Amino acid sequence: MNNESQKFRKSAELLGAICGGLLISLPAIPHALAQQSTPNLNPSPSIFSESPYNRSQTPVTPGPSARPPRPVPGDKIQQPSPGGVSSDQPQLLQPRQTPSATIALTNGTVNIKLVNDTAANVTFQVIGDTAPRSLEGKSNVTLPGLKVPVTVTFEREDRGQLLVTPQASSEPGSLEVTFKEATNAAQGRSAMRIERNGSVFLN
Repeated sequence: MNNESQKFRKSAELLGAICGGLLISLPAIPHALAQQSTPNLNPSPSIFSESPYNRSQTPVTPGPSARPPRPVPGDKIQQPSPGGVSSDQPQLLQPRQTPSATIALTNGTVNIKLVNDTAANVTFQVIGDTAPRSLEGKSNVTLPGLKVPVTVTFEREDRGQLLVTPQASSEPGSLEVTFKEATNAAQGRSAMRIERNGSVFLN
């Protein structure tokens, strides 16, 4: 009986040691689990001063640079010329007016005879030479020795239109200008200019 008592006592002591170890290790298990479930904190203190990162705002990567559209075959590319006009557009030249008459000048001067075949008075003036003058209807006047180039203006006093006809005279260096009534405004003229080469232009 003594041997059995000793065995029972040893078994009880062994069991008590095992149970005691278990009791000691049980409080440590929840503590370890708690440490694993707690997320690691950012060791950098600057995290509290930075704005939160929004995962929905993905960085935008720059795309390929914009390229000019390729010209379509058959299209005409216009390049500006130094004068500001496209190279494919021909420049329009003003047509030169055809002289109404041509006379041979004498020493760069001309004698002009004005003939008023209308019934109204005509006011005329040699620009830069004479003051405005009046020429009565059915009359004439001669303006001698006018130095060219020269411009003469004329107007009917009743505001009607004048049909002007210049014609070289039989005398050298002389021009005869006849005034008649114009039937429409397109025929009306109000100025005459004689150039150095003897060309006579009406306007």
